[in-house]
Amino acid sequence: MDFLAETPCYLEDVVETIFSDGLVVFTGHLDNLKVIVDRYQVKVKDGSLCKYYMGNNFKTMGRKDTQRAIEKLSDTLHLPMSLAAVTRLDVAQNFCTKHPPEVYLNHLGLLKYASRLQEPDGIYYKQTGGRLAFYDKNREQKNKREPIPELYEGRNVLRYEQRYTNRIARQFGVSEVTSKLLYDNSFYVDVINRWRDTYRQIQKINDVTINYKTMPRIKDLSNFGLLIYSESRGGLENVLTEIKEAQKRGELTNKQAFDHKKAFINAYQSGVGTAPNDAITELDKKVNEAVRLYR
Repeated sequence: MDFLAETPCYLEDVVETIFSDGLVVFTGHLDNLKVIVDRYQVKVKDGSLCKYYMGNNFKTMGRKDTQRAIEKLSDTLHLPMSLAAVTRLDVAQNFCTKHPPEVYLNHLGLLKYASRLQEPDGIYYKQTGGRLAFYDKNREQKNKREPIPELYEGRNVLRYEQRYTNRIARQFGVSEVTSKLLYDNSFYVDVINRWRDTYRQIQKINDVTINYKTMPRIKDLSNFGLLIYSESRGGLENVLTEIKEAQKRGELTNKQAFDHKKAFINAYQSGVGTAPNDAITELDKKVNEAVRLYR
């Protein structure tokens, strides 16, 4: 079909751009979705499919919802959008929590093979193929000057989001990811299981308590001391950063820095003298319930 002649007819706020090489591009919108059209392709981007279909992205789309959203997009654009290539995939859930979101953020530690980024609005884990995000959903809405649904107004809302931004097919071990695959049962289950499992792999910063029954050896007591120091410095991530900076200043050799880091990491992994934090226990339960509900 002739994309340029037909597709812009179904869009709002259409703008035509002609580039120096003669390429004609139309840019328009379908509600919150931005659509870019040229003679070769149609791109749907810069918007939430959940918000497009369900009115806001506080709600969670199930597998059938995803299928119906793609079908709605196909009907509106008069294109087989089930065949479209997916270049970004976000998997997320909003949790209404007992405590403000920052309470939970303070107990999320390191994630292997990811860089932990503490930012004013949340915590992000930068990965090779994307990133994880934990943030205050209501604060985000207010910052964007967008309305908060009545159900969530005045409540504590923590959002956990896993974003796949490149090489999606490779990450999932398939030849390509199309819109139709998003509501394939096996693929869908795999996606939400990965979302849960990645959360589980994040090191949780537990409460530190003196429980001598769990510390029968002197080595255990030493580990407990390392845990106490780590908590006083804001967690394991901050201590590892301190060691790295000391290494750069020449105060520690490479071997010494490695041994120091290993000692603190081992102390955390030992779990000596720690007790699960009630906020993390709550979040663990909510993540597991979300998977059971939408699988």
